[in-house]
Amino acid sequence: MRLRKCAAAVALALTALLGLLLAPEPERSAPRDTAYAAAVDAPAAPDARAAQPPTDRRADANADTDTNTERNSTTERNSTTERNNSIERNGNGRPNSNADAPAEGSGAVVDTTADTALTFRGLVFDTCQAPPLAAMRSWRTSSPYGAVGVSYGGRGRRCPQQPHLTREWVAAVHRMGWQVLPVFAGSQAPCVRDERRRAAVIGASPGAEGQREGNEAVERAWALGMARGSALYLDLEAYDVDDAACARATLDFVRAWDREVRRRGYVPGFHSTADAGVLHMERARLAGTGDLPSAMWFARRSAEPALYEDLYDEQVLNPYAWRPKRRIHQYDGDVTESHGGHRLTVGRSMADAPVARIRP
Repeated sequence: MRLRKCAAAVALALTALLGLLLAPEPERSAPRDTAYAAAVDAPAAPDARAAQPPTDRRADANADTDTNTERNSTTERNSTTERNNSIERNGNGRPNSNADAPAEGSGAVVDTTADTALTFRGLVFDTCQAPPLAAMRSWRTSSPYGAVGVSYGGRGRRCPQQPHLTREWVAAVHRMGWQVLPVFAGSQAPCVRDERRRAAVIGASPGAEGQREGNEAVERAWALGMARGSALYLDLEAYDVDDAACARATLDFVRAWDREVRRRGYVPGFHSTADAGVLHMERARLAGTGDLPSAMWFARRSAEPALYEDLYDEQVLNPYAWRPKRRIHQYDGDVTESHGGHRLTVGRSMADAPVARIRP
């Protein structure tokens, strides 16, 4: 009896041991990487961009069409002038000369066009020399114009002497109700057609020259009371866009000028004849070149100014390039007009584009 009980106990123990040996091994988890665990388990950090006020600044890191496409034109704008003012100044509002500039040829730019809600739609006149205040006052009340183009700087100006153009003049015409379009006539294309401009052509270092003159354009604009967010229009006389070496040097100069003006918080515009400089910029845009102007002032003679609905019909420009509110059509030049007893020789333009912001 005792032997049968012992045998039964031994058999039970052997059965239990055999069950343990034949049971499947439990799944084991690998040790968890603590750094990975911390990153995954931590609560999601808030989006840093969402915590910042909207500034409407856009970067084109892929050297795409740089601000000149319809895609960029849909960028959300600031809803109030006060918000625009808050982003156009640093400290006392002086243009920032310490910001890091994008690398040469990187195409990484910040388009400041949408940062300024100050645009003008209407007729513009421009003169070689800034007119006296008496003429500006008379023209303001008796002419159809609402804005004035001012050649304010650059070694390529036809009229370097500007006896009336001071910060006080700029402030005074702005108080009269004029909008101001600053024109910087810097170095000209090496193949410029106007022989009078060949003493001021781009030299052996187009990129360095463009950067230096972009800085000059900003400093001069600031001295005249034009705040950050102002549009500055680089003026190039007609040149041979099919001269490959000349076109390359000119484009390098323009892009460097644009980069520097943008870096300092201003809006780079471009003024040239439609079949020369404007055609050149359009070809560069179609090639995917970055650092191009944000606003286009094209000169083409026509019987009448372009109406608003026809403003984008310039034949050398794609209808979706440089819009909205980024075009000016100069439709006539060197004509004499008299308003309020004051005669001036002017160029005539129709604008739908950014203008200068005048500091109080």
